[in-house]
Amino acid sequence: MESYKKLLLANKAWVQDKLNVREDYFLHMADDQKPDFLWIGCSDSRVPAEEVTGTEPGELFVHRNIANQVLHTDFNMLSVLQYAIEVLKVNHVIVCGHYGCGGVRNAMSHKHLGLINKWLRNIKDVYRMHQHELDGLPDTARKLSRLVELNVQEQVWKLAETSFVQHAWQAGHPLHIHGWVYDLQTGLIKDQLMLKPGTPIEDIYKLEFDDLPGEH
Repeated sequence: MESYKKLLLANKAWVQDKLNVREDYFLHMADDQKPDFLWIGCSDSRVPAEEVTGTEPGELFVHRNIANQVLHTDFNMLSVLQYAIEVLKVNHVIVCGHYGCGGVRNAMSHKHLGLINKWLRNIKDVYRMHQHELDGLPDTARKLSRLVELNVQEQVWKLAETSFVQHAWQAGHPLHIHGWVYDLQTGLIKDQLMLKPGTPIEDIYKLEFDDLPGEH
């Protein structure tokens, strides 16, 4: 049997399992989505957001890209972020990286990989900002794991610098931003960082909004 046909058969089995539990499962699911979380994760096939968090369809709004990047020139990610915050009204945005990330590993190398070099350049910048700490680690494996963590932390702060998050915070939206790292070898998630509403950011990144009460 061709591999893609296995997916179609598995889909039918999954549908039947859901219907055995609840006859109107899909009718109920089709009504609307009201997720409380936006998940920004890595495209790695070993880190499925719903599986590792034990959530059901409808609980997570998901965006994935190579090495879980938050780039201010990535209109795809920004559109997802805006929709999640302004339309879905999520209360939590999670950036989840994972140990052993191939994107981070390649960013540490000097290989020419074509177009993806442009994407990985952002992780190289994270390395440069923390070079003293990373170069002081004893081996490549430790450097990779630490760069995975630092990359997640940097993406969390990049989220706080976006206009969508700042506007939500200034408007009183209880939006929390989380940085997590998933361990492929244990299945556990490590909580790295959380920014609460109103967390101070560097002054140069602060924005003022004319549509908020008291703004002129």
